[in-house]
Formats: sequence, structure tokens, C-alpha cells
Amino acid sequence: MKRKDFLKNSIGFLGMAVTAPAILRASGSDDENQPLAACTVSPTETEGPFPTHTPSSYVRTDITDGRTGVAFTININIKNKNASCNALQGALVDIWHCDKDGNYSEYGGTQMQSANYTTVHFLRGRQVTDANGLVSFTSIFPGWYTSRATHIHVHIYNAAGTSLLITQISFPEGTNSAVATVNSATAYGYTKGMTGYTYNASDNVFSDDSAGLELSTVTGSVANGYTLEHTIYVNGPTAGLDDFSKNKYGIKQNYPNPFKDVTTIPLNLELDSDVNVSVYDISGRQVLTAFNGSMYAGENNITLNRGNLSSGTYLYKVSIANANGKFEESKQMIVR
Repeated sequence: MKRKDFLKNSIGFLGMAVTAPAILRASGSDDENQPLAACTVSPTETEGPFPTHTPSSYVRTDITDGRTGVAFTININIKNKNASCNALQGALVDIWHCDKDGNYSEYGGTQMQSANYTTVHFLRGRQVTDANGLVSFTSIFPGWYTSRATHIHVHIYNAAGTSLLITQISFPEGTNSAVATVNSATAYGYTKGMTGYTYNASDNVFSDDSAGLELSTVTGSVANGYTLEHTIYVNGPTAGLDDFSKNKYGIKQNYPNPFKDVTTIPLNLELDSDVNVSVYDISGRQVLTAFNGSMYAGENNITLNRGNLSSGTYLYKVSIANANGKFEESKQMIVR
């Protein structure tokens, strides 16, 4: 969830003020500017015959582990479809891919892979997504093997270790693509070239990806290394009202209550969140869209000025959306 403009001081907005660390989003998130089709859960794919045996043992950024080849940075963003496709923080992301010769660590000595690498663990790693849903790995550009296009395997779990998605990442192809250029880089040990290569359109995993949901962006050069960028969308957690009782999130009663001119709504957030506060009269009619913006994690105080509200009983509803999902809670307040 990227924010383009923040006002860190107290903000007056439709009769309300928010004290730091609250922030008001001046424009929508980047996701709001994307077409709806972009917010589509990434395809589920097989983990293949070479998954990592114990992923929790390889929490690391640099996964090269002694393998040589063209330098390669892998940047993967994880977004949660169940939270308006905002970034999913705290997800576990495992990746693995073959080396420049098309071989995997932890396997071998078989008809499927003759080279025996059963005692080593190169090109495998796990990272935890940051507040932007990002994980980054340092690796080498993967080679290829018979019947498969160049690819990376990805397995995503929530923070509790429950599997959310197994998928794969494909690479752009063509005469001047990184795949073609790297596989002709014999000085770096890539000796296969493209003869016998299986292209995405014929690959048994990627051939049905007509929407390009698994296709990454790759930039760079052989001399300076390449960088892969890819976004994966998952059905992540959707928080419910139980989260309030667990004290992860706290919407406390406004004070003073009843009030005559000004009241304060305390709000505690575990994560940076999009927050909406609306006020309703006892008939259920919305009388004020009081606040619609973003807040930092931590203690926040929303100051509500009475404005044009008549004396009476009202409900204020606070809606929250963040990397853990979307939820809401309402409380009663009385204006004297």
C-alpha cells in the first residue's frame, strides 16, 4: 500500500481532526489505479518434482550458495485479494529454481536428474514479506532443462504457516530477451544456447497463461546483472471482529460521551491501515462521511467536532483495511 502524500500534523476533515501518527491519503493507492483484471489471484501450479525439503532451514536473502552464473536479483511482491489487493505483510515466501545447467539442489542421481546434488541446498530460500509485501533474493539467472521454459517456483504461506498458494514465475522471451541473451553467455558458463528450448507457449505449465498472470518483468544486462520484478496475488487472511477481542486492533469508546462540542475516538492499529469513519443517526441514515484516509500503526486519536449534528444518539462505524484483511466495528455516541 503506497501512500503518495501524508499530512502528519492534525488534520481538519469534514468536522474531524486526526492527530499523529494518523495520515490522510491525498490520492488512491497504486492498486486503485490498476484495472480490475490486475486484481486476480495468481494461478495455482504444481510445485514440481524438486520442492525444498525443509524451507524453514533456509531463511536467507542470498541463495546462490556457491553457484556461478549471471547475477540475478529476484523481487516479488505479495498482495492480498481479500484486502483490496493491498500488500500482504508477514507472509512466508519460499522460492527455488535450477542452476545455469538446469539442475536442482537436494535431488539427483536419478533418471530425472543425473547430476547428484542431494547433499547441497543452492538456489533455495525463504523470506518474510515487509510492509510493502516485498521479498528480495540474490541469485543467479536460472538455466533451463528439457520440456520446461525458464521458471521460478514459489510457495506462499501466511504468518501461521498455512499454505496460501503454490505458483510459478515465467520469463519474457524473444530474440533480445534476457533468456536468449543469458543462454548465449558462454563466458558465464551458459553453454546450452536456445537449441531445444521449450518456450512458454509450449510449456506444460505456462501455455494456458493467456492473461500473462505468471509473466515477470526482467531488466538489466549480462555484465551488470538482471533484476526480475513480479507481483503475486493470493487469497490472504480476512480479519474479523475477533481481532478486536484479541487486542490486535482496538476501537475504544469515544470520550467524553455524551459530549457537547468535541469528542475523541481512540484507535489502536497493529498495521498501517486504510480507515473510514462514518456517522449514522438512529434510523440508520448516514449523516456524515467523517474520515476516509490512512493511518500509521500504533495509537491514533480521531477528534470529532460536533459541527451541524443535532442533539441525539448516533452510531459511528469504523472500517479498517490492511494486510490482514478488512473489518469494521460500530459504537454509540450521544450529542448533547
